[in-house]
Amino acid sequence: MSRWKELPAELHPDVQRLIVRLRGLKDRGELSTRRLAARTGYSVKSWQRYLNGRSLPPREAVESLARVCGDDPHRLLVLQEIAAQRWSEGRAVTAAADDPAATPEQTPAEQQRQARHLRVAVTAAAVVTALSVTTALLLAVRLTEARAQLAQERNGVVATGVATVSESLVPVIYTCELEQRDGRWYAGLSRTTNILLSNTHVGLEVAEAQCLLQRAGTEPGDIDGVFGPKTRRAVERMQKRSGLIVNGVIDPPTWQALREAAPR
Repeated sequence: MSRWKELPAELHPDVQRLIVRLRGLKDRGELSTRRLAARTGYSVKSWQRYLNGRSLPPREAVESLARVCGDDPHRLLVLQEIAAQRWSEGRAVTAAADDPAATPEQTPAEQQRQARHLRVAVTAAAVVTALSVTTALLLAVRLTEARAQLAQERNGVVATGVATVSESLVPVIYTCELEQRDGRWYAGLSRTTNILLSNTHVGLEVAEAQCLLQRAGTEPGDIDGVFGPKTRRAVERMQKRSGLIVNGVIDPPTWQALREAAPR
């Protein structure tokens, strides 16, 4: 187990929560900083800054660490988004405190206006945080329901209760069973040609699209039924190559291109 330095006292609790979670993943994976750098593509010095609270780890670094350690990246990305908001707020406050010229004496009217603006900013930050948490919970629920649906279809078992979110949720890797019928490709998970799919969508349709993206030569990452950043980038590459509108959304024209695309 690593002996960690105490985090800077001025760090917001939300930032500290993210860093402590990342430290725990590194310890659980028994990774040295050098090995972590080699497996994630971020330098040793970068990880030292991230894990000691001197720099905020970017989304890509957080996602890479989660993948390497076998953890669900979506919960960590929510923590990173909240921490990034707190980090930017903290830097703005620090910059104002360090610049005496930026804080001249104010009249009572100016002070009242500033107080109103501050209340609006705090309220907006609270709304963003609430929306981020709600989105993460919705994603987890939908992912759980999709996995339950797949299990029912494979085993012929009728569900006896509503699927619930669990901390021990194990990622599912789907199998692509590719076949061509009437000039179109199918992966055995869904036969849809018109369902719209985009970020945060989960389920068999997403896994079907991931299989077809992989077959077409635009690697979406794991075939896990989760429409995340890698899948979105793969869709954009496929759309650009096929002369479609590049929006990162799987729409009917994109489905048609995926069903009919020649492998690369």
